[in-house]
Amino acid sequence: MLDKNGTRQLAYVVVVDSISPIDGADRVELAHVGGWQVMVRKGLYHPGDVAVYFEIDSKVAQTEAFEFLAPKHYAIKTQKYFKGKVLSQGLLMNSEELGWPAADNERGIMRDAEGVEHHFNDGSRFVTKELGVTYYDPDDVKRKSMPSKDPYKVMAQRNRELFKHFPFRQLMHYPWGRKFLYIFFGHKKAPATAFPKKFAWIKPTDEERIENLPTMLNDKRVLVATEKLDGTSSTYILERKGRRKFEFYVCSRNVRQLTPDQKTFHPYNIYWNMAIKYHIEDHLKQYLNDNPDLEYVGLQGESVGSVQGNPLKLKEDDFYGFNFIRSDVGRISSLDGKRILESWGMKWVPIVSTNWVNPDTMKEMKTLATGKSLVNPSVLREGLVYRDPKDNSFSFKNVSNEYLCTKDKNK
Repeated sequence: MLDKNGTRQLAYVVVVDSISPIDGADRVELAHVGGWQVMVRKGLYHPGDVAVYFEIDSKVAQTEAFEFLAPKHYAIKTQKYFKGKVLSQGLLMNSEELGWPAADNERGIMRDAEGVEHHFNDGSRFVTKELGVTYYDPDDVKRKSMPSKDPYKVMAQRNRELFKHFPFRQLMHYPWGRKFLYIFFGHKKAPATAFPKKFAWIKPTDEERIENLPTMLNDKRVLVATEKLDGTSSTYILERKGRRKFEFYVCSRNVRQLTPDQKTFHPYNIYWNMAIKYHIEDHLKQYLNDNPDLEYVGLQGESVGSVQGNPLKLKEDDFYGFNFIRSDVGRISSLDGKRILESWGMKWVPIVSTNWVNPDTMKEMKTLATGKSLVNPSVLREGLVYRDPKDNSFSFKNVSNEYLCTKDKNK
């Protein structure tokens, strides 16, 4: 689930929507939370119960509460049971299992081990940091985790070697000590490699999952559905700095790549490789010259190939755009973005449908996510992304459960 800052949270307080039986199962049943379903012990949960939900692709801390996950290396994945007939996604744990005080079901509140209240209906519901939950894939931890907004943590991270020493570690334990250190070490400019925040319409890319938006099934507006590609998010921005001066930004999901030889989480800098391969800076410069009223223009997409294990089985790296952004209106429609990129000899993510209307049930929605990739028909696609061609702020994703199960088996 994305929080208000667009950061994916992996653990949060929820209310159980319903319980359904599993044919032939005497000891387990399915608990439904939003669009997710989780296999749980029979009789343990009831509609209206408050619990903590842990999303798939996450890894919990190696503590006593999660010892039962040790055989699975503390990972939470999409699982199939009963000969593949029953799908379980994520993990649900109540107060007793977590070692927390009893939940207040009527008020929708859980209290953590420190007594802090977390309400399922507001921003306090997220307990990812409190429980030490991270992405399961180490590369995802590095690539997708947003930088800390705690000024004291940022200070310590910027002076990592210094803050390893005993006096600094001790001072960080006390509020007055952190404030004292901040006077000398806190007031630093953002690192040059930080993802640029000054462009109102350009943010690190991520989409909310349909499972966290179950009411979206009641929305019957016509959407554009595109294939979701499994690679690494890439952002390119050209900013006008004067009459004939421009600044070019090459970024991964959270980091600005200043030079082609800057180290990344991949064997080489694929972000710059794609910029050079497709002459992206030159194309964006020509676009700004043709549109002199624009302050900047941006292109976001997925670099695929020798990243993430090359799930598309490509022979060489490639780039597929999915967001074309102007400083005056923000993201333009997928159809217009596709026309622009194709005129530059570049590729847009495959458009699956220009007349998509959401089905009535989550089961059907999830089934429709699965299909063969239009990039390489010999493999499954990761899923679909949906956008409103008339509303540039509206989008969400639908990841294929079949793809997730297949991917996990191959790891």
